[in-house]
Amino acid sequence: MGSKKEIVRAIGYVRVSTGGQVESGAGLDAQRDALMTEAARRGWDLTIVADEGLSGGTLKRPALMEALARLDRGDADVLMASKLDRVSRSVTDFAELLERATEKKWRLVLLDLGVDTSTPAGEFVANTIANSAQYERRLTGQRTREALAAKKATGVRLGRPSGLSTETIARIVQEHRAGASLRKIGAGLEADGVLTGRGGTKWHASAVKAVLESQDAAVLAR
Repeated sequence: MGSKKEIVRAIGYVRVSTGGQVESGAGLDAQRDALMTEAARRGWDLTIVADEGLSGGTLKRPALMEALARLDRGDADVLMASKLDRVSRSVTDFAELLERATEKKWRLVLLDLGVDTSTPAGEFVANTIANSAQYERRLTGQRTREALAAKKATGVRLGRPSGLSTETIARIVQEHRAGASLRKIGAGLEADGVLTGRGGTKWHASAVKAVLESQDAAVLAR
């Protein structure tokens, strides 16, 4: 007799960020349907968890953190999501997630990108994304150092570094350029769950202004 086929235990993760999406349920239902269809096709045992009304700007979301803890403990084998941005809107966070999956020996499957770290092709796609994130971080750091050196050489005095991700700083600079007020920018950051440079959840107008006057913002605003 042949050995019994081992059942793959998958955690399907779904997320919507706005109150309207939570109330309608349409976004969550579409994600659930896609994951259930794929899990059934593969013959996987699927459990679905959801974060409702939470931004993808950080990995610190209750359902996702619990799912990752279960995967790290070996209580599940695969983390599934219909799209990368359901798990994270930050390529840097995705790269860290990929490293965690490799270290803890669980698999990551993202339906929209064809990422499946159990296959050579899927692993290649995942690593390409991760390498792109690393390249962009190094490139940004190099540009920042060069720009600061040039400004200092001309006698320009700059504020201290903001301590925020380049993604968040760029967002603030772009919205300010588009004419958004400091209060409006702060309200948007709060709505998306973006933490301040000190880890707080409240974005006062003064905090937004401080970012705009920081070294990093000065470089991005060139």
